[in-house]
This record gives sequence, C-alpha cells and structure tokens, in this order.
Amino acid sequence: MTDDAHLVLPAAPPDQQAVLDAGGVACWEQDLQLRTYEPAAPDPFPQHLRRRVYQGSSGAVHPLPLVDRIAAEPRTRAWRAVHLENRWLRVVLLPEVGGRVHVVLDKVTGTDLVYRNDVVKPALVGLAGPWLSGGIELNWPQHHRPGTFLPVATHVVRSDDGAVTVWQGDVDPLQRMRGDHGVRLRPDVARLELDVRLHNRTDEPQTFLWWANAAVAVHDDVEVFFPTDVTHVADHARRAVVAYPHADRPYYGVDYPALAARTPGADRLDRPTRIPVPTSYMVTGTADAFFGAYDHRTGVGLVHHADRQIAPGKKLWTWGSGATGRAWDRHLTDTNGPYAELMAGVFTDNQPDFSHLAPGETRRFTQCWWPVHGTGPVHQATDEAALAVDVTDGRLRIAVAGVRAAAWRVRAWAADPDGAAEPGVPVPVGVVLGDWAAPVAPGAPCVVTADAPAATSRDDVVVRVEDTTGRTVVVWHAHPSDGAEPATATVPPHAADLTSVDELLLTAAHLQQYRHPTRDPEPYLRRVLQIDPDDSNAHLALAARERARGRYAASLAHLDRAAGRLMRRNLHPRSGELYHQRGLTLARLGRDADAVDAFAKAAWDGTLALPAHLGAARALLRLGDVTGGLRHARTAHAADPAHPGARAAVVVALRAAGDDDAAALALAAGRADDPLDPLLAALAGAPTTADPRTLLLVAHDLAALGDVLGALAWADRAAAAGVTASGNAAPVAHLLRAALTDRAGDPTGAAAARAEAARVDRTLAFPSGLDDHAVLVAAVDASRAAGAPDPVALGLLGDWLLAAGRAADALAVLEEAVAAGARDAVVHRDAAIAAVEAAVAAGPQGVDAAGAPGADALARAAEHLAAAMAVAGPLPRLVHEADQVARLRGAGPAERLAALEASGADLGARDDLAVTTVHLLLDVGRVDEALHLLRARAFQPFEGGEGQVLAAWDRACVAAAAAMAPADAAVFLDATWDPPVTLGEGRHPAAPVATRLLAAGDAHAAAGDVRAALDRWARARDGGGPLAVASRPAREDDLAVGTAHERLGEAEQARAVWDALDATADDLEARGAQVDYFATSLPELLLLPADDARGRAARVARLRAAAARGRGTSVREVDDRPGARAAATSGGAR
Repeated sequence: MTDDAHLVLPAAPPDQQAVLDAGGVACWEQDLQLRTYEPAAPDPFPQHLRRRVYQGSSGAVHPLPLVDRIAAEPRTRAWRAVHLENRWLRVVLLPEVGGRVHVVLDKVTGTDLVYRNDVVKPALVGLAGPWLSGGIELNWPQHHRPGTFLPVATHVVRSDDGAVTVWQGDVDPLQRMRGDHGVRLRPDVARLELDVRLHNRTDEPQTFLWWANAAVAVHDDVEVFFPTDVTHVADHARRAVVAYPHADRPYYGVDYPALAARTPGADRLDRPTRIPVPTSYMVTGTADAFFGAYDHRTGVGLVHHADRQIAPGKKLWTWGSGATGRAWDRHLTDTNGPYAELMAGVFTDNQPDFSHLAPGETRRFTQCWWPVHGTGPVHQATDEAALAVDVTDGRLRIAVAGVRAAAWRVRAWAADPDGAAEPGVPVPVGVVLGDWAAPVAPGAPCVVTADAPAATSRDDVVVRVEDTTGRTVVVWHAHPSDGAEPATATVPPHAADLTSVDELLLTAAHLQQYRHPTRDPEPYLRRVLQIDPDDSNAHLALAARERARGRYAASLAHLDRAAGRLMRRNLHPRSGELYHQRGLTLARLGRDADAVDAFAKAAWDGTLALPAHLGAARALLRLGDVTGGLRHARTAHAADPAHPGARAAVVVALRAAGDDDAAALALAAGRADDPLDPLLAALAGAPTTADPRTLLLVAHDLAALGDVLGALAWADRAAAAGVTASGNAAPVAHLLRAALTDRAGDPTGAAAARAEAARVDRTLAFPSGLDDHAVLVAAVDASRAAGAPDPVALGLLGDWLLAAGRAADALAVLEEAVAAGARDAVVHRDAAIAAVEAAVAAGPQGVDAAGAPGADALARAAEHLAAAMAVAGPLPRLVHEADQVARLRGAGPAERLAALEASGADLGARDDLAVTTVHLLLDVGRVDEALHLLRARAFQPFEGGEGQVLAAWDRACVAAAAAMAPADAAVFLDATWDPPVTLGEGRHPAAPVATRLLAAGDAHAAAGDVRAALDRWARARDGGGPLAVASRPAREDDLAVGTAHERLGEAEQARAVWDALDATADDLEARGAQVDYFATSLPELLLLPADDARGRAARVARLRAAAARGRGTSVREVDDRPGARAAATSGGAR
C-alpha cells in the first residue's frame, strides 16, 4: 500500500512462486493493508422495518443489527485476503466482507478485469447498511446479500488435475440457509470459475435469488455487449420496457430520443456513461448464454458465461453520469472513479424475482468470467471461446479468442436459408467465404478478414470455430427474432376486488414469493375462505404463516380444516404437504410421537421424502428411540447422500447407539465432502465460524437431534462468542441451557442458567427463529410458574413477537417485562413501537377519527420512549422517534422543536434527526440556525433515501434569500445551487427545484436582470427537461411551476397546473396515499407510520392552498373545512 492508497498486490511466497513457475495454480493467504472507512458500531436497538421497501422487496432486517453511519476519516488496517494465481490471472478474495472477489487481474496486459477499489469505503447501500463497490459481489438469497459485510468461512481444495478452488460459505443471517461458493483457477486456463452450492437447511420451503455482480470501470469508450437477439430490456419487476441498445422511448424518466435528436448516440444504453441517472436494465429473453463489456481504449473485454437454461439473468446497473452518480462515487471510493455492474442472475432474470428451494434441497451450478483481447465487443461466446463478427462495406472481419492456447480452424459462409447443411452448424449455409487456421492463446486472438460482397451485416454470414478433432467450439449465426416487445407487469387487484379463488391464491403466492414490501398476501387468503371456507390451499398457506409466527394451535386448526377437504374423498392425497406441515407443527407443540406418524405419511410423497424422514429421525431421537431414529436418518441420507443434515443425523444416531467407529467413518466422509457445514464441523469438534448466531443455530440443531450434551457444549460456545456485527446470542444460549437442563431434571442447573442469562450483556441480542421462540417461551413459562416473571426473557420474547408481526401479543409481553422490573431501553422502545403497530393492526378500533393511531396508543408509545430515554439517556434515535410520535399526536412545529431542544440530544448526530430539526427551525423562522445545522454535518444517505437533505437545503436557501435584498438574494441562490459535498447528495433531474428557481428568477427580476430572471423562470417551468419526463402526480412545489408559467405569460399552462393540484388533492382525499406497487425503494426507513390520515388531510389542504394561491383566491374560499387553514400554513415539517 502506497501513500496515495493505491493497492499494490504482494508477490507470491517462494513456495507458491515455484508452483507458478511449474505452470500450476498458486494459492496462499496474506493480509492486505487497505485504507478503510470503518462502519460505525451497529445501532443498539432492533430494527422492525416491516414497511421498508428495499430493492423492490421487503427490507426487513431483524435480527441483523443495522449500521447507519460510516467513519468520515479512514485508517489503514489489515484485511484477511486469499490469493489465487495462474499464468494468466491473479485473483484476490476478501473473506471478511461476504467472500467477495476483490481483484481479477489480467496478467497479459496488467489490466484489472473487474473494477478494483483501492480502499474499503462502504456506503449505506446494503440491507443492513454497509456495502462495498468493486470486484464481484455474490448476492443471495436477496439483494444485497444480508451478510455482505460479514465474514465467511474458507476452505481450499487442490484437485488432482491441478485446479485450485477456494470455497467460502456462511449461513445466511436472515433465512438460515447455507450458501457456498468456490472460486477456481485451472492451470494454464485464463478463466475464473465460480462453483456455487445453495442449500435450504431449514424445514420450510424458502425463496431465493442469486446475482453475481461484476463491477467494471467505465468511461466514454466502454461498451456493454448483450447477445445480439436482445432487442428490449426491462426495468425492475418489468414495470417498464425499452428498446435496446438504442432507447426508443423515455426510460427512468429520461427522454432518450430527445437527447439523441440533439446529440447522436445519446440514446445508446450499451454505453454506461451516456446514461445520466441511476438506472437498471435487464434482458427479457435471449437464446444465448453470455454477455460482458469491452474497453475500446485498452482493447480488453470481460465475458461472463453460464448455462442459459438456469442462468437467464443479464443486467446492467449504473449510478449514472450525472450529479447523483458522482455523489455516490464520492461515498464509495477515493480515487477509482465510476463503475457499472454486469449482474448475472441464476434461477432469476429480474429483480425482484425469486425462485423456490424446497426443504433440504440443494442447487449447484457454475458461472465463469474470462478476458478477451483485441476482439471488440463479442457477438457469441462459450466458456472457452468468443467470436466477434463484423461486416463493413462488404468486408468481413472475424476475431476469435480463447481461454487457453489452441490450434483451431475458422470457417465462414454466406447465410442462405435455402443452402446446404454443414456439420456442426445449426442453420443452412451458402457459399464459403473463407477457411483459416486459427491459433489462439490468452492475449493473442486470431483475427481474419475476407470479402463478403453480398453481406450488409453480420446477420448475413455464418462462422464456425472447431478444434483439431472437428468438435465445434463456437458458432456465430443470426438468431431469428421478430423484435416483439415484451409485456410489462401489471398491478394485481386488491383482494376485495377479486372473486376468482384461483387468482386470489396465485396473487397471494406471488406476493409471498416476491416478498412484496407493501402488499400483504394474507388478505387474499382470507378472501378465499370467504368464498370457500374449506379451501385446502388457503388453509395450508395460512397454516404455514401461523406456524412461522409461533401460533401453533392456529396452525393446527388450519391443517385440520385442510384435511377435511383433502381427505373427503381420498385418504391418500397426491401431495404430502398436509402431513409434512402437520409433523412440523406437532413437533413444535412437543407431540413428537404424533409428529413421527405425520412425517412417515408425508414421506409417501417422494418430493418430501428427505425432509419427512429427517423430521421423523429427529423426533424419534428426542424420544430416545435410537433404532427408529437411525433407520429414518439413513433413509433420509439415501434420498440425498450429500445432505449435511441427514449425514449429521446418522452420526448422532450411531453415537447414541454406541457404534462410535461407524459414526466416525460417516462423519469423516461427510466432512470430506462438505468441510464448511457448521453442524458436521461441530460434531467433529472443529467449528468453521466464530459467529455467535451460527454457533447457537448448531446448538439448536443438536438439541433437535436429541444430543443434549452436544447442544449444551455449543450453547456455551455461542454464549462465549460475545457481541459481533451479526448480533449477540448469549442470553438465548443461556436460556437454551436452562431449557435443556430443566428437561433433564436439573432445576438447580436450569435456575443457574436463567440467572446467567439475566446477567450477561444483552447488547444486540435480537432473537429470531422458532427455536429461539421455544427457548424464550419455556423461560417465561418457568418464571411465571415460579411466581417471579423473568423481565429478561419477557423482553426478549416481546422483541421476537414484534418481529413476527404479533404486535398486540408483543405489547402485552413487553409491558409485563416492565412490570416485572425491566430497566432496559430496548424493551421500552419495543413497547412503544408495539403500541403503535397494535393500534394500526386493530383497524377502526385502534385509530382515531382522523385515521391516526389512537390517542391511547400514542400516549403509551410516548411514555415508553420517555422511559427508554430515562434509562439510556437522550440517544438521538430515541429523541427522533419520540418526535415522530409527537407528530402523529398532532403537535405543532414550535412544540416539537422545543421538545427536541430540551432533550439534551445532539440534534445533528443523525441524518433523519438533523433534517427534521432543520424543517422545524424553518417552520418557526430560525433560518440561520437551519443553514448552520445543514453545513455542520456530513450527511450519508441510504440508497433510495436521496433527496431529503437536498430538499431541506433548498428550502433553507429560499428562506434565507427571502430576507435579503434582491441582488444579494439572486447571487446567494445562484451560488448555492450546487450543494456542498457534505450534504452527500447530487441533484437528480426529477427532484423538485421549481420553488428555488422561481425565487431566483424573482430576485433577478427585482434586481433588474431580466435575462437572468427569464432563464430561471424557464428552468422552473421545465424542471429537468428531457432528463425528467416521467409522469407524476402534482406536488406542492408545482405552485412555483404554475407561477413560472404566469411569469412567462403562459396563462393556459398555469391553469392546467392549478387544476392538476386540485385533482391530486381530490385523489389523495378519496383514496389516501398510495405506495407505488413497483417501488424499488422508499426514502425513509419506515419504523412508525409516515402516512396517517391527519398528515394526509394536511397535505390535501396544502395542495388546495397552492392551487388557490395560484389562482389568486383565498384558502377560505376554496376549503373551509376544520383544520384545513392551519394545515395549509403548517410549513414543511416532516
């Protein structure tokens, strides 16, 4: 590492250099010293972000701790790095940040094939906060890999053929599935291979996606290439489509045809620097299996290849070349500049787009990346060769590249639909255009040319490359395409508007599969039961949902209703789902013997044989029936010999049977095949991870297998692991010890374990999963039975219930914890959230006449937040949330500001608190203080939350200018148009700026500069121009748009603006605020409801007031409803 932070890769150690010199693959571990902007400590409070929209799906993050701040200054620190190198490529992996590929260096040219970030500079892009740019990020089971900033385990495998694979893996912190990826190099092959193994280790069906995101540095001469049959691309969720590569319509609000009319080529989506705003586009269909990018300056490109039948996803993402993108560049790197991501999806082709993993199922697949040199953009590629085929003025150019040195043959023909068949060519061909020997090697493509007088494009020729045996290596021919435009997605009707049971069930399944953040599947299932009270599909779906919430009796009731329909005419249904679900539910109820019978019947269905036999084995082992447990464990293992849970069950059963030798052999075989599995590693006494939550998971697994001693030992390890970025398992681990010792007949030991749970540090102890729930319920029941309710267990259970969506139950438990003596800020804050959530969930009973959470609920929330601050002090998060409760209670700006200032908190310590304070200061006329607060803080937005700070800045600048002389105001407003970089945001073309520009125009006019005034008014009228043409509802800022029209003499256009303001007010009043069904993000981390009826009424009044002011009439003449006048003048406080 040099002083300018440029990353210099270390030389291979002598022993590995010797391997390289012999033509092999070197692999070693050596730390990298990297300039690092460290994430702040995680927020100490659990984040129940049930309404958060993140990457188009749910942004719920519990139980992961959330980080919402990154260090402003760097420090140099060591990062664990695994180095992999052969003759052609140098690869660096960083296991401490999700196992991402950090560097892929082309040794032929010294060029980075993927974007190399010389610093570790995370920004708030990840699900839980920190996220790095650069390299290849491996996203699963959702964006942006929940564990993207958490460590993974590693294991190196050296194969007999000389290949070296670095396996990295972890247990996903949210869904608890396993994901392993092996990064592989082979001797003398210029190809990076990725071998992926995804395993649903849970008992329930799960959904997932997999995107491997390779970042590439971009400049004006970088071109993205998709297969040539790609004529259209789609936005997130296919909410919009556009022609590719020349955009034929507005996309992401940018009018590309209008830009191209001014500047030819500005409509090319395959040139990332010509995309001005943050943009995604995804292939909607192709017959080919490759895509990539080519740098025309360096003559080096990157190709990705994967089996198209399972890997349809091909996507480009860019921050855009405008001010927004440059702001994100500053957040994410120091000197490495902009990049774009080439995102390759497996079992997914859009985002969000989730596939299913059955219980116990494993998916395995490969992907690869490799360099091309001197070819230009590629038109066809496999995992070993690439072709670029170009025709210019009747002259054919063919460039062939390969991943290894080879002597190939290239032949070319004229395309002729009436021509002859040619071996190895899938289409008929005409006259021969050329036949060449084609020696290739990495860095040395074969380039040949020929006359093709009848050809006008590459579609008019066919090219085949074969090896010395005549095997086809790669073929180019045009794919037939009618250029038909793909369909876009539509918003499903609400449940009440549907009468078709089939459509209701399909919609519910879709919402659940895609984890929709704002539309709940449950009303659709309840609607089905209104139509057909015994519908088995709805009851099965509701049974699974109730079980996930820990409501086992309700789950069993739904299963009984489903059985009544399914077994009315057939005692042996085709699907075993009913029995598998029953087995899971009965096991949770402690009815293991009944569960065994249910699992045994579920195993009649071959698709469920593995999880059913494994469930039966666990239940029997818990019952002490070792023989039966071993029999079912072996049957499960036979169903999938690679299943680590089945292998573990066999090992535990053999040990319980006293056959230690057979157990050792089975364990050794399992460890050899799957060295990263944490449960098999635990049985070998060799943990693969120090993650406390994974260690606790292992303890739960062992307890489920009846291995009480093993479970106790690994609970101890989990308790000793301490507090990490992934959380803290100690309190639940001790309570697990208590439950196990209680069951073993040791009440004294159980009491000691519960006492230890009360003593240990509870920081970041956010329980999750049904195993944690069982332990907490046992602890609470034991303490109640003893007449001394345990405030620690109650508080932890309340947090679990709140995360599970059981707000009313959570509130009761949390307030019981308080009554039992809990002095814990987390408990009080959870209770505050539960009070509001329970009121909202209760519907009309829980809200007031204005539609806001009822006064009683809000008063309880305020009391609990005050109690939390009494315990923890005026922490900025608590102060901000208390203010949001005050907002919901109808407090005015002066009252809210006074409370904030009296709190003792640093009001500039958080972005959200600072922005709220700025607006309140402006509401009461303290403009200078608002500007000072904005200038004093370095803001760091979450992705999707951009615009809030800049809106506050613009409002403050307009307010400050209003107190200035016209000439000074004009100068000030022009000078502050470009915001300070410390605001952390760049202006998006669609951001509302009309009020600011109108004020600037008026100031210039008053100062006598008519030309400048006309310019500012025209910009206020036009907004972002061709960069912001997307339709939108009217907003309060449009008062300035209409006024600008009037200033410019455009009275008719101004009237249309006033009408639009009234129409939006009418729609908002009639329908309420509607969250965009296809939203990819919302600008707030929605903890408490942001859209209450009182706030909507105020916004309606402000919209009507804006229209009235525009028309020159008074508010009273437009709307004299109670509260409307006050709302219309209440300012912009958030």
